[in-house]
Parts: sequence; structure tokens; C-alpha cells
Amino acid sequence: MLEWYDFSIYGFFAVQIGATFFGGDDRLTQVLAVFSVFAVGYLARPLGGIAIGYVGDRVGRSAALTVSIGGMIVATLGMGLVPGQASIGVAAPILLTLLRILQGLAVGGESAIANVFMVENAPPGRRALASAINGAGYAVGIQLASLTALACASLLTPAELQEWGWRIPFWLSLIVATAGFWLRRTLKDLPQPTGEHPSPLAEVLRHHLPLVLRIAGLTAFAAVGFQAAFIYIAEWLQAVANASPADTFAVTSVSMLLVTPVSLLFGWWADSIGRRGLLMASAALGLIGAIPFFMLMQAGSVYLGQAGFVLALSIQFGVQGALMVETTPAAIRCTALAIGNNIGWSILGGLTPLAAVWLSARTGDALAPAWLVASAAAVTLATLLVTPETLKREK
Repeated sequence: MLEWYDFSIYGFFAVQIGATFFGGDDRLTQVLAVFSVFAVGYLARPLGGIAIGYVGDRVGRSAALTVSIGGMIVATLGMGLVPGQASIGVAAPILLTLLRILQGLAVGGESAIANVFMVENAPPGRRALASAINGAGYAVGIQLASLTALACASLLTPAELQEWGWRIPFWLSLIVATAGFWLRRTLKDLPQPTGEHPSPLAEVLRHHLPLVLRIAGLTAFAAVGFQAAFIYIAEWLQAVANASPADTFAVTSVSMLLVTPVSLLFGWWADSIGRRGLLMASAALGLIGAIPFFMLMQAGSVYLGQAGFVLALSIQFGVQGALMVETTPAAIRCTALAIGNNIGWSILGGLTPLAAVWLSARTGDALAPAWLVASAAAVTLATLLVTPETLKREK
């Protein structure tokens, strides 16, 4: 929750960050620039995943999680303190980019290793639910970021929000992240890493590349759908539907509020009926529903369109993690899952907002983000066809 609050707050304030760090009057250029930096943070995640995944497989899961949140504290607080371009010129966007890279490195192993920790320590027959609790943490963190953004946009004038108000959520991250750092220092690893492979990375690259690619394919729909429907949507609604910042943050807050119980429900259900069937239904819904859902939002039925994405993506968040852990050997889990997850989330998910802005401007089609989501859902659906069911696996 704490780490995803930090990582997502940047996306919610893309408009304000763009105006602060990338001068000029061309709004499209500012948005492209700010989402380019957004993408850089994601592209840095694989390197962080490799390094922190090694720590998780060789030293311990809790040690890796402590490293990741420590880096996040430094990066996010720094973003809230860096002066804008008007004050320090070109140094401003350079510093912003470096901090976003550090943020990406820190979160690189987070999703995979936190999920491994939860699933490995779950009671028998409750692995999918444990993974769903981990996934719900992401949703709650994003919801917390969205609610903080909503409060700032509601209580401040647009001028105040632009001048200094957007920095408040970054400053607040110091409080929540410090609490998270303390919590992770108290974790105990059960079980300890086996140390079976001196170099988990070498083992993965030599013998498990198909597994890594399959993990990346499984994450495609969740990564692209999340970025398009829950993060980029704030910019999209302001540009396409002329919505105010407060209205867009209200939409994302409600969506994230719903994602949490829905993902927990499907995680609980997956422990009874299996993982694969639910994930295939979810991907199929994303494939056939992405364009209609965006059309509904474009026509003014924003909450109805969001409801479709909440259902489809909540199943992914609630069920996917258990399937991926259970199909990965224990000795290389942190490394393999960190690499595979980050291929999906970094290359596909991280580039989604930038690709959506570019495609919309290039084609004049406001539904360009929907085509990206539908394509990613097709990739995940195809991957699930060659992925076995793991309901009864407990190792």
C-alpha cells in the first residue's frame, strides 16, 4: 500500500508536474514529456527487480522488501522538494528524471517479492486469498494517492494546486513510508532462502526464459489496463471529456475503493474453483469490453465504463499472483517473477500512457487507449491457454 501510494501519485499530477518541470505553452508537449519520465521509472524497474530479486532469493524476502521501501522514501520525498524549471532551469527535469529512475529501481522487486512472501506464508488452501490481500494493498495505496489528490484539488484553487499544492502528497509520503519501513524491519522470513543456486539470475537466464516470458504475458492485461483505465484516465478525462481535476480524482478514488473488495472476493473464490478459468474470463472481458468501456466514459457514463474495468482488472489483481508463484520454482521465485513482472509492467505498462498520448495525437482517435488495453488482454488470454492450473499445488 505504502509503496504504490508513492509510485502512483506521480501519474495523478501529470498535468501539474508537466507545467512545473517542462516549460512552454504547448500542453501536448508537456504531457508527452511528463509521461516520458513516467515511463523511464518503469523502464528502470527490471534492473531493480534483478538486484532486489537476488537479495530476496539469497538473503531473504524481508531484507529485499526493506531495501525497496528505503529507496522509495528517498525518491518520492525528493520529487516533492525539487524546484521547478523556472527556478533552476534544465537541472529541474534532469533531477526529476533521476529521482523517477531511483523510484523505479526501488519498486522493481516490490510487486513480485511481496507476492512471493505472502503466498509462501499463507495457510494451506488460502494462497490465492493471500495473494489477493497483497494485490489489494496496491489498490489501497493507489486509492490513498487518489484521495489525497482529490483533497488537494478540492481544497485548493487551480493556481495554488499548480504552484505548490501538487507537492503536498509527495511530502506526506515521508510519514507513511517511514511507517512502512519500520514494519518491514520487523518481518521474519518463513522459510529462509534455500541457496540452491549461487546465482539465481544466471539460472533464470540459462534455463527459465520461457517461464519469464510467460509471466510477462500473464501480466500484460493487468499492467496496460491498470495504467490506461486507472492512471492515464485522469489525463484522458480532462482532455477528452473536459473534466476538472477534482472530478477525475473522484472517479479514480471510487474505482480503487471498489477494486479492493472485488479482488479479495475473487481471490477467495479462486481457492475453491481454481485460478486459470477466472483469469481467462477476465482477459476475455478486457478484450471485448475495452472499447465499449472507453466509449461509455467518452459519452459521459464515466462510472459505468469504470465499473467494467474494475470487474475485469480486479480478477487479475486477486488471482494472478498465486498462479505465477505456484508455477515458478521456489529457489528462483524472486528473481524470475521480478524479471517477468517487470517486463510486463515496465515495457508494456510503463509505456502505456506515453503510447496513448502519442497515438491519440497521431490518429485523432480518442479511443486509442482502449485499443492498447484490448491488445494486452489478447496477449494475456493467449498466455493463459498454455499455462496449467495450479489449484492443488502447495510448494
